[in-house]
Amino acid sequence: MVSIAINKSRQNVAMLGIGAYRPQRLVTNAEVCETLDSTPEWIFERTGIRNRRWISGDETLRSMAVAAGNRALNNTGIDRSKIGALIFCTSSWLKLTPHGAPSVAADLGMNGIPAFDLTSGCGGFGYGLGVATDMIRSGSAEYILVIGAETMTVGLDPKDRGTAMIFGDGAGAVVVGPSEENGISPTVWGSDGENAEAIAQDVDFLEFMNKAQRLQGTDPAVEPVGRMSLHMEGPKVFRWAAVTLPRALSSAIEMSGVHKEDIEVFIPHQANARINELMKKNLGLADEIPMANDIENTGNTSAASIPLAMEEMLVTGKAKGGQLALLLGFGAGLSYAGQVVVLPPAPAEPSF
Repeated sequence: MVSIAINKSRQNVAMLGIGAYRPQRLVTNAEVCETLDSTPEWIFERTGIRNRRWISGDETLRSMAVAAGNRALNNTGIDRSKIGALIFCTSSWLKLTPHGAPSVAADLGMNGIPAFDLTSGCGGFGYGLGVATDMIRSGSAEYILVIGAETMTVGLDPKDRGTAMIFGDGAGAVVVGPSEENGISPTVWGSDGENAEAIAQDVDFLEFMNKAQRLQGTDPAVEPVGRMSLHMEGPKVFRWAAVTLPRALSSAIEMSGVHKEDIEVFIPHQANARINELMKKNLGLADEIPMANDIENTGNTSAASIPLAMEEMLVTGKAKGGQLALLLGFGAGLSYAGQVVVLPPAPAEPSF
């Protein structure tokens, strides 16, 4: 009988380096309120956000992803010829075809490697990190570049109180590869499709095209075509998070084989500062354990949120490379993904 070859597995995997990119334009709550019916104080009290970054000038999703990827590679010191795959975690690439990852890989000087998009909303980076880790453990690649990048503002309705104040743009990336000691736990992940419409695009592509065709030649002042935008049922998402996320966090710690008392840093998705404080309290993490609060000046950047928050903590010294951190991403889907990880070294080439 013919024997089919298998890949050589690698059990110990870790994040070896990190990079990020933050758009140049800083948008305050006061600026958002020029269009939105709200106040800067109300926004901060409800979300924990004071400022966010929006793309401007020649900045694009592609350019941010490339910048973050370049910094991660430079900060890691791994020759890019050794990168065996690129996972591009995003929900805001503007084309279904071609998908974004191959173009990003080519821009990074790695044309030809396997490169694919992974869309899982705000949980996207956790999904990407889990897939990359398992690919390396199975021997499918030795080193993988995972990029989380979003231009959330492209699809926002500036008058929607449920989304306009929350989202920002940005990109973060990590190089994942073999290590002497394991630095990434098994991923705890899941989804709730029964409540998926709680965070959703308001119209699908076919509906939008049909409407545009029907209104062709009509006066846009009378019946505008409008635009596709993201909408969110905040109370429903909050209730889902209150029930689902504590269980996910506990499971992530249990699956990791470490004790809750071993966790040194908490890096949740930057969706809402109040939700994050509640999760930390319900999990019973000690008050002195630092928790990411990148949301205050970056906003919710969906799949870019966790790597951006991780980079900010490492750059500012709130966290240090080698510490044990608990990650959890959650959002559209409704989906979540979490891991216990060893933090990579602080970047020599930071994003700010």
